[in-house]
Amino acid sequence: MTFGYSRDDAEGKFLSRYLEGIDVNGTKQKVLTQNPFETLDQDGVGKLMKIAVEYGLQTRPDLKLGICGEHGGDPSSIAFANQLGLSYVSCSPFRLPIARLAAAQASLSSEERDK
Repeated sequence: MTFGYSRDDAEGKFLSRYLEGIDVNGTKQKVLTQNPFETLDQDGVGKLMKIAVEYGLQTRPDLKLGICGEHGGDPSSIAFANQLGLSYVSCSPFRLPIARLAAAQASLSSEERDK
């Protein structure tokens, strides 16, 4: 829980204001640029994930790591998961088509980088 709030606490209550922007001295300032329950914050949460992957695989090289939830259906989050070397992503059924396409694209991109 990196941000310190759950989806149940945030959605429908304050998350939309964080995404739209809060008026600060007559200027709207966004607290969040993307919904953290749909797209991974690669700079913040991503660093924590990278640390977890490194330490987890040092301790147990055969460890299977992945993400689940709406992140697992977000193309940029899928590409990031692939870069980290995660074993799988999981998402809701309605996001499966785009998740499969994004996973294939991420895999092809990593093969190109490895050449």
